[in-house]
Amino acid sequence: MGNISPPVEAEEEYNLEIEGVGSKGDGIAKINGYTIFIPKTSVGDKVKVKITKVLPKFAFAEVIEKL
Repeated sequence: MGNISPPVEAEEEYNLEIEGVGSKGDGIAKINGYTIFIPKTSVGDKVKVKITKVLPKFAFAEVIEKL
């Protein structure tokens, strides 16, 4: 896949649905196949999040509010 830049940037906000849970217990959502880890969430949660850290293969976000 080469160097495709992530589809998100730090400080951006998104409405997401948690699709899974990672090995450390963080909720997982995806944007265009790109993984976002969101602590303190569960599968099926619909949340508004702010991206806090962007890495080449995944990002981290914090919950602003539950939807």
